[in-house]
Amino acid sequence: MDPLRNAAAGHVVADLVAVINTNRAYLSEIDGLIGDGDHGINMSKGFTAAGERLKGGSAGLTASFSILGETLLEGVGGSMGPLYGGFFMAMSEALGERELVDGPALSAMLGAGLASVQELGNAKVGDKTLLDTLVPATQAFDAALAAGAPLADCMARMVAAAEKGRDSTKDLVAKVGRASRLGERSRGVLDAGATSCCLILTSIATSLAKPRG
Repeated sequence: MDPLRNAAAGHVVADLVAVINTNRAYLSEIDGLIGDGDHGINMSKGFTAAGERLKGGSAGLTASFSILGETLLEGVGGSMGPLYGGFFMAMSEALGERELVDGPALSAMLGAGLASVQELGNAKVGDKTLLDTLVPATQAFDAALAAGAPLADCMARMVAAAEKGRDSTKDLVAKVGRASRLGERSRGVLDAGATSCCLILTSIATSLAKPRG
């Protein structure tokens, strides 16, 4: 696959809005097992608001990620607003004025997004959070890129690692957040943040592989 032009990749965010809205009930159902049960509702609210701000425009990916990040920071409650808002803002800043969304650009974006999430909290891999998805996905992408793999293969390995990371949270005990109060009772359930992160990374990969005309 050929890398997309930044200016022509704004549809990536429109696709993200659709994916989050499609999975709204599922994300809230997962969250309700060990949390407040509002993860899907809040994510849908924030992503939909961003979609409305972008509707009818022709913003590129840098601007679209920036608007999404700002909207999530302003309109999503709990921890996910700051975490995902900062994630997309950092991705936007890393992409900047680059013309192409190629392998090096995506590596920089993922790295910046990961750093933003890590700076906002004290969670680490194994604590049953979105980092259990994001860290291995970023590492897999970078390893494939360093090995000279084509961009499509880099993204495929990222998605596979994201799915494996998401699934790993089912057997973990929550160490941070509301679910941590449940101790062993938090085991046996997927983490909602890890699940939404997997959806986001998969959607980005799919959108970049199938540009709209």
